[in-house]
Amino acid sequence: MSAPELHEYEEEEELPAWSLPADAVDRIRVPVTLPDQVTREWAWGGSTGAGVRVCILDSGVERDHPMVGRVDRSLAVVTGEDGELQVIEDEEGDLCGHGTACAGVVRSVAPDVELTSLRVLGAGYTGGGEVMLRGLAWAIEEGFPIVNMSLSTTRTKYVERLHELADRAYFRRVLLVASAHNMPVESFPWRFASVISVGSHEEPDPLTFYYNPTPPVEFFARGLDLDVAWLGGGTLRCTGNSFATPHIAAICALVMAKHPDLTPFQLKSVLYQTASNARGGL
Repeated sequence: MSAPELHEYEEEEELPAWSLPADAVDRIRVPVTLPDQVTREWAWGGSTGAGVRVCILDSGVERDHPMVGRVDRSLAVVTGEDGELQVIEDEEGDLCGHGTACAGVVRSVAPDVELTSLRVLGAGYTGGGEVMLRGLAWAIEEGFPIVNMSLSTTRTKYVERLHELADRAYFRRVLLVASAHNMPVESFPWRFASVISVGSHEEPDPLTFYYNPTPPVEFFARGLDLDVAWLGGGTLRCTGNSFATPHIAAICALVMAKHPDLTPFQLKSVLYQTASNARGGL
């Protein structure tokens, strides 16, 4: 490789990439300033989640379930005739009950959110990593403020691409709320710092949640012995981190309905300060 000619760099006064010129400071002023003490009243007092779109990335959602109510869109990731994965309108609905349960939890805490179901799991909770990746990529491109992911993968071959998607979501202000695995195994995306990771506690109050000072699980929410929405318009007594996760997703929706300009970084800070073991949550 030949050496560059010096005249290419003489009198070069440009700033390094990603530097901030002095005259650009006004353009990046933060639109929302958190109060000195963030309380639950400030964060979501009076909010019902109205106007906030929540995507349930799961097994589908049963239409007209009394505990779920209106589902604005129902879609599914399927393999097309050309072998490519595509997102289409879902005519089958929930294939195992899991997505309906998660949607019902969100609705119970944030009754006026706009729900979208994106089916990436099949009967028997089966699903492939490629299908999950395609569904998540679609939800990010659609710009959902909140995506509930009560699922994960243990397949390490998907980790790099999943991590890239999680970071893309974070920078595009798409909040991923992901459940920790119910077993002590390595799975993703909940272990990524760019998502909100959720485990479960056994207290009955849906608004009781705790910040965990020793991640990777960041928050604990209600997830033991819940009567959740299930197939056939009924309910089922369930336990699992899957059902704690939509509690946190719904609380995030309550906050975002009042403070729509919050970034994922700021929203995590609000959750931390309003947790039941923090001053703002007392």
